[in-house]
Amino acid sequence: MNRRTFLKSSGLALVAGPLLPNVFVRMANAATTKGRKTLVAIFQRGAVDGLNVVVPYGEKAYYDARPTIAIPKSDVVDLDGFFGVHPSLAPLVPYFKDKSAAFVQAVGSPDSTRSHFDAQDFMESGTPGVKITQDGFLSRALDGRKPSPLRAIALGQTLPRILSGRANALAIPDIAQFGVHGGPELAGKFEAMYGDVFEATKALKAADPTKLQPENGAVYPPGPFGNSLKQIAQLIKSNVGLEVAFTDVGGWDTHAGEGGAQGQLANNLKTFANAIAAFTKDLGSHMGDVVLVTMSEFGRTVRENGNRGTDHGHGNFMFVVGGGVKGGKVYGQWKGLTPENLFEGRDLAITTDFRDVFGELLTRQLGVASLKDVSPR
Repeated sequence: MNRRTFLKSSGLALVAGPLLPNVFVRMANAATTKGRKTLVAIFQRGAVDGLNVVVPYGEKAYYDARPTIAIPKSDVVDLDGFFGVHPSLAPLVPYFKDKSAAFVQAVGSPDSTRSHFDAQDFMESGTPGVKITQDGFLSRALDGRKPSPLRAIALGQTLPRILSGRANALAIPDIAQFGVHGGPELAGKFEAMYGDVFEATKALKAADPTKLQPENGAVYPPGPFGNSLKQIAQLIKSNVGLEVAFTDVGGWDTHAGEGGAQGQLANNLKTFANAIAAFTKDLGSHMGDVVLVTMSEFGRTVRENGNRGTDHGHGNFMFVVGGGVKGGKVYGQWKGLTPENLFEGRDLAITTDFRDVFGELLTRQLGVASLKDVSPR
């Protein structure tokens, strides 16, 4: 089955055409300015427990497998009568209800590794099971496109695998401090050695995105993740030519004391959801040109372990929100959680390849003409 046939049969048409604008597209159409299309990717490092995020509360097997950490039906925020979300994700539910956000369940990498390092590497390279790939798939998606010094940015100390390659992406820990310090002589040497970075520095200085404070009453939660999304929003509003932005957030490796509606996972999800909700609120009409997507290297075991946590699993969830997203739906084929339907008898089976989700976003959002080299099969 080729990708086009798969998408048609699975209903994984995440991004709408021009005749189906969601609320963000309508806001953008009413705005006086039009921005560049931007894709924002968030990596939840550590393997988030997708079954306690997008909860199959309509399935008895879920509660049988998790006697102490399942989310009680009374606490689940309903999505469609079968799936709901963890109560900490309540700030994101209005976007689902107005059809500008969607979830994908039972999604992930087809490779069966349960190694964090290998799984993250395979997902970021876009070649599951292949360790020799030199670059990241988001870098390949940008390769050959008209260059802009600030078209691909990762908020962090080091450039992530997903953006390594010929796209000349930059890692920026803090946009307020990014640049060359030390006078014109040092700046001249820096320009000769690192022309692309120097051009990015000049563009960033000229745009001065830090002057743009959160709008529409948006309040970002304190901490690195909220600060990263705040800075990405500043870059988008500055019209510096940003096409791809990436950031990550850890703390999802819940082997012990995971908790249910309250506890470790709940606290992490609260910060996660509040930061994304602030980002969308801050951007307002700019979200008509932006799509944000989340990812994690793999899910966690269906059954809880003896430490009231979960171990490394397989299938997981993704969240997508933004302009043109055909939201209000939980995408993906659901096989169920009874033993005969589990992957290797213990994990949620994957029915949607994460590359197909990104394929939709890259072709429809960024206009990538061919995915042949971006995500080879």
